Amino acid sequence: MTTLVIAEHDNNELKSATLSTVTAATEIGGDVHVLVAGSQCQAVADAASQLAGVSKVLLADNSVYEHQLAENLGQLVVSLAGDYSHILASATTTGKNFLPRVAALLDVNQISEVIAVVAPDTFKRPIYAGNAIATVKSEDAVKVMTVRATAFDRCATGGSAEVVSVGESCDAGISKFVGEQLTVSERPELTAASIVVSGGRGMGSGENFELLYKLADKMGAAVGASRAAVDAGFVPNDMQVGQTGKMVAPDLYIAVGLSGAIQHLAGMKESKVIVAINKDEEAPIFQVADYGLVADLFEVIPELESKL
Repeated sequence: MTTLVIAEHDNNELKSATLSTVTAATEIGGDVHVLVAGSQCQAVADAASQLAGVSKVLLADNSVYEHQLAENLGQLVVSLAGDYSHILASATTTGKNFLPRVAALLDVNQISEVIAVVAPDTFKRPIYAGNAIATVKSEDAVKVMTVRATAFDRCATGGSAEVVSVGESCDAGISKFVGEQLTVSERPELTAASIVVSGGRGMGSGENFELLYKLADKMGAAVGASRAAVDAGFVPNDMQVGQTGKMVAPDLYIAVGLSGAIQHLAGMKESKVIVAINKDEEAPIFQVADYGLVADLFEVIPELESKL
């Protein structure tokens, strides 16, 4: 029994979600291999080889994988699938993009958003926006799974796996990379931050998010938002936390002017400590908060920021 983990990276750095996915793979048992597909990504492969529990790293260094297009990456994974009992990827934008294609080409079911490994063929995953947990048993020859990184600890480093080159070039020829617009920020990346400050509809406007930016900068935190705040145009959608946004599980999550709709809770309730600030004492966010403050955020946040 051998598990293949598809690495999440930007051709320069290995993303933290991969470390959590490797942890899930080691809980399944057997050998763990990591596939690094990209362009000029030797540094990523070297980092992957140092992950505890990884016995081999497959390096597919080719320009056709530079942007990890689903069509190309999917073909590559399928070409390697015969050697593996499990294929895992992080439940990120990239993982959710290519892995369903892999499952379809292999004619197997995909198990999405795995949060626990019960046995090599049995897993737990949330359904109904996290209101229920389904235990799923798969009889497929190859188990294709996305893993919710927030549910697993990051694996340790200190390994010394061999790095093996994969020469195959899988260019489907049906898609091409056109361009990208990236948000540049000195704050930590939302899904990797140890502290997250999020604002909701109660912020009132995009200009008022400046209060949270100042607070976050003093705390070394990332800034997130609810879907309501994004839909209202207060902030861009890459800041959205929730079922249809980013999944986060920081050490500290501060929810400001945020009611706590079930879709939002699904994306942050694994946070270790949750602080809620809302003037509505009936807001659902208080049901999951470790600390709650019923107050006007426009008074509390400037005071809190001034005392830090």
